[in-house]
Amino acid sequence: MRIFRGFEEVRGIRNPVVTTGSFDGVHIGHKTILKRLGMLASKYDGESVLITFYPHPRKVLYPDTAGKDLKLINTQEEKLELLRKAGLDNVILVEFTREFSKVTSEEFVRDYLHNILKARVIVVGFNHHFGFNQEGDYRHLWNWRKKYDFEAEEIPEQEVQHETVSSTKIRKAIREGYIQRANAYLDHYYLVMGVVTTDSPPRIADNIHFVRMPVTEESKLLPSPGLYAVSLVAKNAASKAMVFITRDKSSGQGLYINIFEGEESFSGERTSVLFHKKIHGELSPGDLHFEYRLESARDEISELIY
Repeated sequence: MRIFRGFEEVRGIRNPVVTTGSFDGVHIGHKTILKRLGMLASKYDGESVLITFYPHPRKVLYPDTAGKDLKLINTQEEKLELLRKAGLDNVILVEFTREFSKVTSEEFVRDYLHNILKARVIVVGFNHHFGFNQEGDYRHLWNWRKKYDFEAEEIPEQEVQHETVSSTKIRKAIREGYIQRANAYLDHYYLVMGVVTTDSPPRIADNIHFVRMPVTEESKLLPSPGLYAVSLVAKNAASKAMVFITRDKSSGQGLYINIFEGEESFSGERTSVLFHKKIHGELSPGDLHFEYRLESARDEISELIY
């Protein structure tokens, strides 16, 4: 997958089949769009392209209200990894500024999708809006297709167990600790990527050793406090593990991880933490039965098949 940081870097994309959006979570609805991009790219001997934005538009447009406390399912690194796994050919990362937000929907199509990319097909999800004041939609694309020489296609709304999938619903499920529900919406395991620190973390328990993975991107959404069954994947290692999340942010946002096998192989390594299931709700090291609950949770996770 090629990554272009801005339209000025774009070079040599053949017969682009294009979509646009934040794609936070790269969930099952996003994957349906990406799959269709791939099919159309094969049909037209072209390449699939996603135009996505950073920071999230809400953080720029509503810094004191809706965007102030917005937490995102993915960091940029995580999103790029998920897009690569989904088979995308090209991603264009566009810095979203107040100036860019004033570009009208037709200006966006004319100046960027037509003049720069020479888009062969433009694909959008159900009820997708774009451009200044979100004025553009699929109807506009359909009306402009001959003027700017492209085909337009809209992907229907996606459902999981008769529930409409959206990044907002997934964020709510993660925030409340409903990891299995979030994973069903995502069509993959909820992911946290980071480096397992070599520093000694605060002591969590006497009999169970934890390492720490700082989460440095403040906008990254973490699940509610509690104990979680996870799997870890690093360059040369993999293991079952238990993650402890606490409300205490005195040492910064992050995960405390009890690694079941080969802890030394993860130390200082960039690691993917894949969340499977919440085992226990919020706990505090000061609780009377804290260590017993940790040990019980570890035993339960050991028996899980994943």
